Amino acid sequence: MTRAFTLAASVAACGLALPAAAQDPTVRIGDLTWTGASAIAHVIEAVIDGPLGSEAEIVEGLSDGSIIAAGIDKGDGSADVFPDLWLPAREAIWNAYVEDAETMAHNAPYLGTQKLYVPAYMAERVRSIEDLRDPEIAAMFDKDGNGKGEYWAGDVGWKSARMWEVKFKSYGLSELWEAENLPDATFKAQLKTAIQREQPILFYYWTPEWVHAAYDLSPIEEPARSEGCENVDLDATDWLEVSHFACASRDAEIFVGYSKSLETRNPPVAKFLSQLRLEPEMVNGWILQIGRDEMDPRDVAENWVRENKDVVDGWID
Repeated sequence: MTRAFTLAASVAACGLALPAAAQDPTVRIGDLTWTGASAIAHVIEAVIDGPLGSEAEIVEGLSDGSIIAAGIDKGDGSADVFPDLWLPAREAIWNAYVEDAETMAHNAPYLGTQKLYVPAYMAERVRSIEDLRDPEIAAMFDKDGNGKGEYWAGDVGWKSARMWEVKFKSYGLSELWEAENLPDATFKAQLKTAIQREQPILFYYWTPEWVHAAYDLSPIEEPARSEGCENVDLDATDWLEVSHFACASRDAEIFVGYSKSLETRNPPVAKFLSQLRLEPEMVNGWILQIGRDEMDPRDVAENWVRENKDVVDGWID
């Protein structure tokens, strides 16, 4: 009887299981559905399969954040990487597995933002919320001739649409401005046309997203955050009446979460994930190629890893 067989038999006799890494070394990555998360997942996969010389797999259909986090918590290799963990949106997962169970580790975050924008060619006329109080400026954005300027706040049903309606009410702008709620693809087509023609357009957007890589955009300055400036309940029946939001939105912190079991199951991968440093501009570029140019995310990731060896070496050194 071989030593390996004897060890396996002994472990089985004790009612224990061999570590997942001994059975399958593959690092399994969550398949989150938004473009930024997919881009990050494919870059992580490309680094592990390539320069690290290990094995990784984006598990098709593993798209529920709670299930990914539960698999990470188990440490059995069923799920190892949460590629795009947003705070505060995913605070319940963070509290459960990073703070309480201490089974999920993470890298240093990059920041996600939510702001109003105009194209850069309008930046001299429209710089801040104070400028939006000017009726002449609002009239520049009036598309339908009803006396109010339009701004895009997201699609119908998005929380952002309600959030910006609350903000415009809180800033005292409701008499001059109204939200235009359209699907994201429809808005992007409008944005492209407006920029080509250098027309006025005011809109909400977030980072990371490819519009920031494709166009020169200028953010609208909002009042700094202060105690009591944000008190919203967007799920309430009377959400507009009970909510108040008169300051800049808080930046999101966006992490890559991973199972602490990788520190023993696959130390080089754990070290790489702990040292992974992403920047919004980097992710914007990936999203541009995948989302606008419709490139295969695997090709985008492999090309980027090959062309940015110095950055990747810093992640895995």
